[in-house]
Amino acid sequence: MKGSLHHIELYVKDLEKSSEFWGWLLGKLGYSEYQKWESGISYILDKTYIVLVQVEERFSDIPYHRCRAGLNHLAFHAGSKEFIDELTVELRDQGVTILYEEKHPHAGGEDSYALFFEDPDRIKVEVST
Repeated sequence: MKGSLHHIELYVKDLEKSSEFWGWLLGKLGYSEYQKWESGISYILDKTYIVLVQVEERFSDIPYHRCRAGLNHLAFHAGSKEFIDELTVELRDQGVTILYEEKHPHAGGEDSYALFFEDPDRIKVEVST
C-alpha cells in the first residue's frame, strides 16, 4: 500500500544477542522469522519487516545514543493493557531496563498506557495501547 512502511533496518553490535532479544519480542507481537543470513536476520508481519544486521567491526566502537540525530525509538501497538502488563513482567524477569519506571505505565501521559524499555544496544522501544 502506498505510504505504508516497508521495512526498518537496525545495525546491531551483537547479532546473536540482539536476534535473541528481538526475535522473542517480535514473536510476541506477531512477527515471524522471514530471512536469515550470516550477518543478519529479518522478521515479518504482514508486509512490514524488521531487519537486524551485524555492524562492521570498524564501526562497532561508535556508541549509539537515541538523543543524537537519527532513530529515537520504535513504537509498537500492544493490542491491550493486559499484554503490556504481561510483557512488563517478562522483561523485568529478563533483566531488561524499563525506562521511566516512576511513571509506568503512564509515562506517555495520563491518558496513555505504555511500556518503554531498551534493547541490547540501548535503542528505546515503546509498546502502547
